[in-house]
This record gives sequence, structure tokens and C-alpha cells, in this order.
Amino acid sequence: MTPHTDARIYLVDDDAGVREALAWLLRTRRLLSVGFDSAEAFWADIQAGAREPDVPTCLLLDVRMPGMSGLALFEQLLQLPWQAAMPVIFLSGHADVPTAVDAVKRGAFDFCEKPFSDNALVDRVEQALDRSAQVLSERQAVQNMRQRVDSLTDRERDVMRLVIEGLPNKLVADRLNISVRTVEVHRSRVFDKMNVKSAVELANALRGL
Repeated sequence: MTPHTDARIYLVDDDAGVREALAWLLRTRRLLSVGFDSAEAFWADIQAGAREPDVPTCLLLDVRMPGMSGLALFEQLLQLPWQAAMPVIFLSGHADVPTAVDAVKRGAFDFCEKPFSDNALVDRVEQALDRSAQVLSERQAVQNMRQRVDSLTDRERDVMRLVIEGLPNKLVADRLNISVRTVEVHRSRVFDKMNVKSAVELANALRGL
């Protein structure tokens, strides 16, 4: 597990004692947290500044709370395009375990039954932060690749599309009605801008877009 000194952890539980205990527990691993006393309060905070997390993030969410339940909040979070970057760990009482298990099947990271093992819970939080960091890294890579594609000229994109199809330079030249030398120049520029060395590498880089 990677140390996440810049991590952001949210605690959503209506029991102030639980929030304080969790915050203290996380601080023993140098992890800072922000507490919310209801699902409504957390959802309002998300709506006020809804954007993809920019640091590894995790949500510790109580299943059963007055008003909006943790499960109802989770259903709303699943609609957010960046939810995968904020893994959810449910905190459940014994009676809520089946509900928590079902939530894991629907995409929650895990659940911990109360009373939970301190070390086991923080270990899972750190693993969730690792997952979040991986998602953020992959999304950053996709964003960087899109920026590189945007930097291409229209002709370079034409050449790139045909190169990816596996056409040799001669057929690319024939298809675009340009010289082979011009194709070679455009191909070289495409490879430079996309930071790849072969057509196969280029195709693989563009697969996630």
C-alpha cells in the first residue's frame, strides 16, 4: 500500500462518537478526514462543488441513518461520472450486513461490521485510497491522450486513422491523394505528438478514448 498523506477521507455517520473515534483512528495513520452527520449534508456538499476528486479519496458511510440512508446516498453517488474515484466503504450493524453485501455487489468497495477491528478498517481504507489513486492516474492518462489528439492537425488525424487501420504509407498516400514523402512527414509528426514509436503502440494508446 502506498502512503497517502494528501488523501481526502469523508466520514458520514449520524453518531458523533463514531465520527470522532474514526477521525482519531485515521489520524494514527496520518490520514485526515472530514465528518458529516447525515447523508443529506454530504450530498449537499457534493452538489455544491461536484467535481472529480483530484487526490485519492474514500468515503466511510453508515448504512442506517435518520432521513436519507447510506444506501440511498450510495445510489445517488453511483450516478456521478467520477464515483469510481471515491471508493465507498459501508459501516454496518449486524442487521445491515446483507444490505451492505448487496451494495458491494453494486460497486461499493467493501463493508465493515460494527464493532470493527481498528487495524482491519484502516487497512481497507488505505487499499481504497490505492484504488482511488489508480482510477485518478488512469483518467489523467486518458485526459493527456485526448489533449495530444486535439493537438493534431486535420491532415495528421487523417493519416493517423489510416495508419491505425494498418495501411502502409503507399496506400495512405493513394487514399489521401498526397505523396508518400508527405505521409512520412505527417506520420512522424503524429508519432512525436502522441509520444509513441509504432502504429501498434498508437492503436493501444487510443483504445481507451
